[in-house]
Amino acid sequence: MTVTTPLAEGGRLLTIREAAEILHVTPMTVYRLVHYGELEAVRVGRSFRIPEEALRRYMDETE
Repeated sequence: MTVTTPLAEGGRLLTIREAAEILHVTPMTVYRLVHYGELEAVRVGRSFRIPEEALRRYMDETE
């Protein structure tokens, strides 16, 4: 059985800093969005990565 995940589909993971630059906010703002569940994130070791598709969805929702 194969489980399909965003990584298996070739989804790109963005760093907090990259997401902040795209959103034109500070990295701390992105951390807050992740903490409050407004922006999906994946924990990689001690850091977070934002799936590119999750960032697109967030941007569409906040337009």
